[in-house]
Amino acid sequence: MKKASLLAAAAAAVALLSSPALGMARAATASTRTEAAPDLNVEDWESATLGDIDPHVFATALDAASAAVAKGQVSSPATLTVIDYTRPSTEKRMWVYDLRSHALLFDEWVAHGRGSGKTMATSFSNMPDSNMSSLGLFKTAEAYEGHNGYSLRLDGLTPGVNDSARARAIVIHGAPYVNPVTARAQGYLGRSLGCPAVRPEIAQPLIDAVKGGGLVFAYGTPGS
Repeated sequence: MKKASLLAAAAAAVALLSSPALGMARAATASTRTEAAPDLNVEDWESATLGDIDPHVFATALDAASAAVAKGQVSSPATLTVIDYTRPSTEKRMWVYDLRSHALLFDEWVAHGRGSGKTMATSFSNMPDSNMSSLGLFKTAEAYEGHNGYSLRLDGLTPGVNDSARARAIVIHGAPYVNPVTARAQGYLGRSLGCPAVRPEIAQPLIDAVKGGGLVFAYGTPGS
């Protein structure tokens, strides 16, 4: 190839590499990579504000989320909600984290099922009509208006442990019995039929923050 032809080819290559279209493609690729890479390693969270969650519970939730991504059960979750049922219902025991910014979005009270216990949740089930909470990892699905108002369907990702969640109508919803003042007075929070119910005033913003492919991890020790 003649020298002039080589120079022309090189110029064309430089023009292509610097073109706006290629720049947009690179930006889109970088954006996709960022969206596909939530932080699921506990080491990445060392400087994050996690609230008063037990570090072991948080690490266990991250491990469960990482395993679900590796199995293809969920892709690029934006949020991780952790519920610690080893705490009494009179305490805050639900935390919602942004998996990219590491922000703590919510730090809340959450009800357990009336079949799971009174102040403490000690029994859990995947069975219909048990009125018990379920443990394990869930994926958030669609929001809807139901008899409990604005609610969020959950799909259980832990076979035999919570995979009946949708059939059981285990959803996140607001409930007036999730009232910390009443809970302190009577010694326990109001209880659900197995749903992780939250305060009515934060139900919609919380649901909107986590719906559509976020993860929820419910931790507990049956029989404790």
